[in-house]
Amino acid sequence: MRTAMVLCAGLGTRLLPLTDRIPKPLMPVGDRPALAHILGALRGAGFDRIAVNTHHRAEAFDACRAELGGEGLCIVHEPEILGTAGGVSNARGVLGEGDVLVYNGDIIAPALDIRALVSEWDARSDAAALWVVKTRPFGQGTVGIDKSGGIVRLRGRVFGEEATSGDFLGIQILGAKLREALPTEGCLVGDVAMPLLEANGRIASFIFDAEWDDIGDAPGLLRANLSWLERCGLSAWVGPAARVDAGATVVSSVVGAGAVVEGQGELRDCVVFAGGKARVPLARAIASRDVTVRI
Repeated sequence: MRTAMVLCAGLGTRLLPLTDRIPKPLMPVGDRPALAHILGALRGAGFDRIAVNTHHRAEAFDACRAELGGEGLCIVHEPEILGTAGGVSNARGVLGEGDVLVYNGDIIAPALDIRALVSEWDARSDAAALWVVKTRPFGQGTVGIDKSGGIVRLRGRVFGEEATSGDFLGIQILGAKLREALPTEGCLVGDVAMPLLEANGRIASFIFDAEWDDIGDAPGLLRANLSWLERCGLSAWVGPAARVDAGATVVSSVVGAGAVVEGQGELRDCVVFAGGKARVPLARAIASRDVTVRI
């Protein structure tokens, strides 16, 4: 399998007002947009044809195409949002037929072994889809899993005896047969997975027990940036052409290219967008050009 789709057409409402100008998948995580991390992981696993659907602030994706890497990347614009299932269906013209890996554009999972995920899928013939799941204490999380690894609890409905519990990461492989039946509009969970399970179909699970981040809200975006610093062994990162006043100290923070940190005191546990401005002292905040969101 060498075909994937990254879902990027959402409105990012939980990140407002930060998403007024920047779509959620292009939010910075360390030294690059979140989407660039995802694309890098997919390409590193051998995926050479990747579709990205867009809607809100679609022009921003074209503007940063060089940063995202243009080779093998197809951007599919949706004038009207089609939903996650509709988005995959709508991209059939660039993705072709067959199995496809679908990755939510707001999920950062650096330790996910995508090659192992594909190998697990290739070894199966009993499932319509394969979902990446992070385990949780029994009975918790968004899904339940039976002894054979099948999803048996979803959105409050139970379809079998639960043995393990977890959170679905929004990363999955869809089989060719299931893709053929995707609606032109709708949700991969509510309009595809739920009816499949209700009809005694099977969705398998791939257990992922490392750390991951959902950048869908401000606390999640901040956490993803602090995790990036930790993975890189950095106490802070200041991008090219950024200016930090002599009286300001950057601690455990990410400061984007061309950003300005002014004042006297510490910038601690913060993210300053490229071209953004922050005034210290400031802690646990995200600053863009226009707004500062305190967390």
